[in-house]
Amino acid sequence: MRKIESIIRPHLLEAVKTALQEVGVVGMTITEVKGFGRQKGHTETYRGTEYKVEFLPKIKIEVVLPEEMVDLAIDAILKTARTGKFGDGKIFVMPVEEVIRIRTGERGEAAL
Repeated sequence: MRKIESIIRPHLLEAVKTALQEVGVVGMTITEVKGFGRQKGHTETYRGTEYKVEFLPKIKIEVVLPEEMVDLAIDAILKTARTGKFGDGKIFVMPVEEVIRIRTGERGEAAL
């Protein structure tokens, strides 16, 4: 099993969610986060005063999948979240040793 964490632009959440569901992802966790990378933030003007906004709003999507679904999920995220500009985000893939469904006690892939 693998955990995929992807950081994407907020306005692309629905498209990415739909693309993941189409490849068979049945559950995900979404978190509103803030951060910056090469995009380095931007400046905004509020009541005539300029402010530097360093941390930009992003969405973090977390899914845990069987090995055979990982490439499908990554491709779905790439196709729907890529704009070609700085700030598109990142995808992190990491191993998952165990999953346990709290309600039933099921373990492993059966708990997904």
